Amino acid sequence: MAESRLIKKYPNRRLYDTRTSSYITLADVKELVLKNEDFQVVDAKSSEDLTRPILLQIILEEESGGMPMFTSDLLSQMIRFYGNAMQGMMGKYLEGNIKAFTDMQAKLQGQAQALYGENNPASKDLWAQFLNFQGPAMQSMMGAYMEQSKNMFMQMQEQIESQTRNMFSGFQIPAFTAPGKAGDKGDAARNSGERKEAAEAPAPEKK
Repeated sequence: MAESRLIKKYPNRRLYDTRTSSYITLADVKELVLKNEDFQVVDAKSSEDLTRPILLQIILEEESGGMPMFTSDLLSQMIRFYGNAMQGMMGKYLEGNIKAFTDMQAKLQGQAQALYGENNPASKDLWAQFLNFQGPAMQSMMGAYMEQSKNMFMQMQEQIESQTRNMFSGFQIPAFTAPGKAGDKGDAARNSGERKEAAEAPAPEKK
């Protein structure tokens, strides 16, 4: 197994590729991602892992271009999940859906390359035509998958709410009356008066 490529980031924001012993740009890091090369970006001074911030920076530059992938509504929804109890689950949900889509894409590309060869122009033209014809079908399939996932999530939420109701249905909250109320003072006064009347009542005469 090849060792992960180490890239060091210096305080001047320059990136240094230790494998090629040369400085590289953010565009070069993007090429490594496209080639599926395993790499890690670390701070040259503290050795802190900066891979994730670098990847987010690449996404930000891509989104600032002419063809962004995420709409403003989607980004707003994602922001609302930060700090929410569902934040961890949403991350795994998005990751699972993207992995399912990329796996499907890899299988389709592999089938086209097996039939016509990897560098055959006819294979590339056929692949482009296939995407044009199958684009709506793929969108429909992914939409059905997302709808199914949504229904499963709603069912799970209903089960959690049902379990919560059943958990607390067996508990009975006892009645509690705070001391010092007017009603308590009235009861105490009546009890005191009854004891006083009993004490002042004449004793029964002996026969």
